[in-house]
Amino acid sequence: SEFAFAGGPVGVVASAFAGWHQTFWENLAISVDLHWVKRVVGMTHRDCGAAAVAYGDRVLTDRAYETEMLSAALREFRTQVQQREPELPVELGIMEIDGSVQYVN
Repeated sequence: SEFAFAGGPVGVVASAFAGWHQTFWENLAISVDLHWVKRVVGMTHRDCGAAAVAYGDRVLTDRAYETEMLSAALREFRTQVQQREPELPVELGIMEIDGSVQYVN
């Protein structure tokens, strides 16, 4: 199963997108039930406009701040997934514009 919307995991955890949260969690629950999901991959990307909506334009101009904010969102995403689906491993990453991925622990 795949679920995507602006910001990816940022859209799942940032208060700016609170109206989207329940939709994601309901989709994950039904996907786990119907498709035998074995893991969750949370991926966001550099130069993300949705991250700027959530965390301010600084994420577009300060790479260290962008990394900090995206990493924090991804970790919160993992925490929330594990609260709802504790048996599922969660992999996290920040994709560069060139397609390479910085994995987040």
